[in-house]
Amino acid sequence: MSTIVDEVTDLLQHLIRNACVNDGSRDSGHEARNVDVLRGLLDGPGLDLETYEPVPGRPSLVARIAGSDPAAPSLMLMGHTDVVPANPDRWRHDPFGGELVDGFVWGRGAVDMFNLTATMAVTVKELARTGFRPRGDLVYLAVADEEAGGTHGAEWLVDHEPDAVRTDYVVTEFGGQRFPLGDGPPTLPITVAEKGPHWTEIHVTGTPGHGSMPLRTDNAAVTAAEVVARVAAYRPPAVLTEVWQGFVSGLALPEELRQMLLDPLQLDDVLEQLPDIGLARFAHACTHTTFSPNVVVSGTKVNVIPDRATVQVDVRALPGHDSNDIRAMLEEALGDLADRCEIVFAFDQVASASPTDTPLWDVLSQRAAELVPGANVVPFLLPGATDSRYLRRLGAICYGFGLYTERIPFDDFATMFHGDDERIDVGSLDLTTQLWLRTVRDMLE
Repeated sequence: MSTIVDEVTDLLQHLIRNACVNDGSRDSGHEARNVDVLRGLLDGPGLDLETYEPVPGRPSLVARIAGSDPAAPSLMLMGHTDVVPANPDRWRHDPFGGELVDGFVWGRGAVDMFNLTATMAVTVKELARTGFRPRGDLVYLAVADEEAGGTHGAEWLVDHEPDAVRTDYVVTEFGGQRFPLGDGPPTLPITVAEKGPHWTEIHVTGTPGHGSMPLRTDNAAVTAAEVVARVAAYRPPAVLTEVWQGFVSGLALPEELRQMLLDPLQLDDVLEQLPDIGLARFAHACTHTTFSPNVVVSGTKVNVIPDRATVQVDVRALPGHDSNDIRAMLEEALGDLADRCEIVFAFDQVASASPTDTPLWDVLSQRAAELVPGANVVPFLLPGATDSRYLRRLGAICYGFGLYTERIPFDDFATMFHGDDERIDVGSLDLTTQLWLRTVRDMLE
């Protein structure tokens, strides 16, 4: 193992052990722990460091190697420093232990996305250490609060400190996994677009009463249960975006299967038959606006029939769908219950995308094929959301990428995001670090 990968591995373990858990509340996250570690690594000649802290204990770190030509393109490597909660009882190893076992680093954040945050940081440090002087600025952003929508991180920076984070190009999560579709060389996705998160609350009203006399009562919790069932069962038709068509066209598939994946009338049947559940979920999410009722709140006391209930639904909208479309879909799903429900958007953002006919796309494609021999890259629509949507507001072209060995099958990779037994192998850390080193030099020298 090379020294630089030792450094990446050690940094990743530290980031995991700091347990910067973001549960969505203002006082969670504690990203200062990871920023302190990253600042300690990056502090030195050749790098300008700035921190921005809109909320105490939740800073973001910007490191910059200034370019020699103000007119030259600039590049940002962006990783977040927070993670979602984990239930230790469901893990084979401590989710915040950062253990190195059989060549894998285990822990919450290993693939979402401290593997990239660490490789990017060590890349920038290595370039500064060797005296790299780019034509355009190289920026490293370690950003807070990504796991709760970026309110105290990327969104705040774009709104309040845009010059600190304005670059022409951005690379962040999610991409580079080996798709288990088609024959021949590996097919690697580069994320060029992402769905719009619309976190929605459905408020249900009823009539209070005594819990000992439930006959013919209007129990808001019972109505909410039916709301959950109807929203969960709702299946809007498939929409085949330009990104999806480019993705499928880039796969080495039998022609019959390709045509089925490009036919909105056959697509859902194909997805039901895919053996890889992770891939099936991703493919479904890439072609449908999705509705997941995940939180139900009702009642104040066990012997009181509740007169109100709230169902929180995670809605992820395809490009072209806005809140008016989401409202119409929910009303269709609710049917005759729609008049009894109030739909409120707690978090409402449209999908975003970047073009593929760019120098950065060409560089990532070329370098990926070198490091993963013969690899073919395809455009990808991310079902979730990243901080790219905020940087695109400033005009940046944003992609999600990385590189992974065969020790990380796509099905495992997909289910580890916000799931159990999250881990990354050291070989993947090595590949990704080499990718960043080559990409930065290609883009900025």
